[in-house]
Amino acid sequence: MPEGPDADSPAGPDADSESVARAICLRLLTMAPKTRAQLAEALRKRDVPAEAAEAVLSRFSELGLINDEAFAEAWVDSRHHGRGLARRALAAELRHRGVDNDTVKEAVERLDPDQEAETARRLVDRKLAATRSLDPQTRTRRLAGMLARKGYSSGVAYRVIREALEEEGIDLEADFP
Repeated sequence: MPEGPDADSPAGPDADSESVARAICLRLLTMAPKTRAQLAEALRKRDVPAEAAEAVLSRFSELGLINDEAFAEAWVDSRHHGRGLARRALAAELRHRGVDNDTVKEAVERLDPDQEAETARRLVDRKLAATRSLDPQTRTRRLAGMLARKGYSSGVAYRVIREALEEEGIDLEADFP
C-alpha cells in the first residue's frame, strides 16, 4: 500500500500540502501506531514541505493521534510479553523508531527487574529441552546467546541459566574448568 495519496484520492495532485500530509499520516496511522518521528520521515520522503508537515504533526499530537509516550508504553508491554525482550533491546527499538531518550527511559523503567528475570527464566525453560543432548558448556553458551540477543545482561543470563541447569542436577562451577 503506498504511503501517500494517489491521483484518485481526495488529496489528489492539486491538493494543498497540509491535505496531502494529513492523508499520508491518516493512512499510516490506520495501518499501525507510529511515532512522530516515523510520520515526519514518511512526510519528508513524500516531499511534503516542512511547514505543512509540522503543522499536521502538531495538530495530530494535540488531538492525541500521535502520542510517543503511549506508543512507547504499549511497545514495551507488547514486545516484552510477546517476544521476551529485555530493557536494553526495547530501548534500542524505541530509539530506532525516533522516540526521545526521556520517553524511552520512562517506558522501560516501568518493567520490574523481577518481571524481567522471570521472563528470562521462561525463555530459558522453553529452550532448555532442545539442548539436553549437549554438554553443559555448549548449553550455557547457546542459552546465553539467545538471552543476549533479546537484550538481557550477562549477569541476569548467567544467573537464570545456572538456576535452570541446577534444577536438572548440573553444577556449572564443577563443569567449567
